[in-house]
Amino acid sequence: MAKIENGRVVETSREARGAERGPTVRNVLIAGTGLVIAAFVVVYIVYFGGGQ
Repeated sequence: MAKIENGRVVETSREARGAERGPTVRNVLIAGTGLVIAAFVVVYIVYFGGGQ
């Protein structure tokens, strides 16, 4: 547990790294991957005419 020494919070290295990633990281990864796939589809359609 974090302690207060001389008015400062002191934590062990294990406690300091104990943050959770949470759902935000997952949402950013999913959105980014989806946007990259959409960009590749648009580039394919523009350059190759969608197979027509």
